[in-house]
Amino acid sequence: MTQHVVQFSGGVGSAVTALRVAERLGTRNMTLLIADTRAEDPDLWRFSDDVARLLGLELTVVRDGRDPWEVFADQRFLGNDRLAPCTFFLKQKPCRDWMAEHAPPEGTIAYVGIEPNDRDRRRIPAIARNWQPWQTEFPLADGPDATKDQLLDEVRALGIRPPLLYELGFQHNNCSGACVRAGQRQWKHLLATLPERYSHAEAQEEQLRELLGNVAILRDRRGGTSRPLTLAELRIREQNVA
Repeated sequence: MTQHVVQFSGGVGSAVTALRVAERLGTRNMTLLIADTRAEDPDLWRFSDDVARLLGLELTVVRDGRDPWEVFADQRFLGNDRLAPCTFFLKQKPCRDWMAEHAPPEGTIAYVGIEPNDRDRRRIPAIARNWQPWQTEFPLADGPDATKDQLLDEVRALGIRPPLLYELGFQHNNCSGACVRAGQRQWKHLLATLPERYSHAEAQEEQLRELLGNVAILRDRRGGTSRPLTLAELRIREQNVA
């Protein structure tokens, strides 16, 4: 009997993916597999529990045990929008390890919550390759285009309150809004909406700079050059503008 494992991130895309799989196949052989990065907004877990409860399932949680900052220190590399080792060590590897132990490739389908827009659909071939030897499906990507707001309206219609970060204007529900893969726009938004989280990330970046040298999550590309742009410098710049 085929196992159906939803790679559940706690975002709305993976939530609606889980709903689609349940509608089509039921939940008897369905698993909601989620990685605990020790960096998520508490409301991500409330939302994830609400979705699991609606489906009559329990979350299957895997953990590396570290948070992203600890991974960066261990790898001696500060993640950025081009390369983020935290994704591999805190999400991909724990999930693959669980799959290897509990979900034989010949009898398992992994479902990934790629959202239904052309930008995200372009990621599908690489994701499918990375998940080999497991078969992958992308239920949302097979459907018509839909905006994030439309997906959120779908979960609201089922009586589930969307995650806090979406309500605060963030595009993704990961890393408490402080994702190293985000650009300056999101970091400015974090500073404006959740300054205590920005302050924590700024302090962590400064500690890593003491260890690794002149590195930063962001880059300043003004004037035709590229240089590290620290969170401290971005904050000061934004405060001076205000």
